[in-house]
Order: sequence, then C-alpha cells, then structure tokens
Amino acid sequence: MVQITRPGATPSGKGPPEWFTGAVRIDPLFGPDPDRVGGALVTFEPGARTAWHTHPLGQTLVVTAGLGWVQHDGGPILEIRPGDVVWIPPDERHWHGASPNTAMSHIAIQEKRDGEVVTWLEYVTDAQYLSPQKD
Repeated sequence: MVQITRPGATPSGKGPPEWFTGAVRIDPLFGPDPDRVGGALVTFEPGARTAWHTHPLGQTLVVTAGLGWVQHDGGPILEIRPGDVVWIPPDERHWHGASPNTAMSHIAIQEKRDGEVVTWLEYVTDAQYLSPQKD
C-alpha cells in the first residue's frame, strides 16, 4: 500500500549539542524504526557543523540548499552545493555542515547495522573547521 507522509507529521527538532556545534534543525523524513534505512532533512545555520562521526554502512547526503563543507579524516575540506550527492563510505571518519557565512540543508540517508546508525566522536574544533586546507 502506498503511504504518504505530509510535512509536519513528525515535528522538527534541534540538533543535540552533544553531536553538533551551532544551530541545527533536524526534520525526520522516514525510518529508521522499524525500517533499516532512515532519512532526515538537516539544516545548518552558518558556522554550524556535526561532530566527527562514522556510519557502519556509510551515508548519502543530498544537498538541497545553501553552501556547505564536508571533510573526511586526513582529507581536504570540500565545498558542497545544491544538487550535489555526497557518498561517505562505511566507517569513514568525517564531518559536514554549513560554511561560515551561508546556511546549508541536506537530506541525510543512512542504514542501520545491528541497530547502529552512527558513532559520534569528538567535536570539530574551530581550528579544524577554519583550516585553510580547502579543495
């Protein structure tokens, strides 16, 4: 049976300060319970970002608005823009968020493995975030 979920059916929430730096809004879209796949629209205000983290089965980001950044551990900070689709491999240590002056929204899609979707690590420091190492 086809199921339609209308906007507002699931309330927006603030990104928990244990996982994010700055103002972040999360709008759940689908799953993960009891589904294996979950997705959410995540909006980062300028300067907001995730902490370092990994996903056991990887993550896909579909950028919908603004200008953002993504970085995997040891790599350059990459710009992401509306229409970009970003694949982060399983267990890749990474972070993502808005650029310093522009908000960014993306749809984040990830799968569960053994009940786990994400492992949160330490915060991305201001020095790491503002590193001149950009691609």
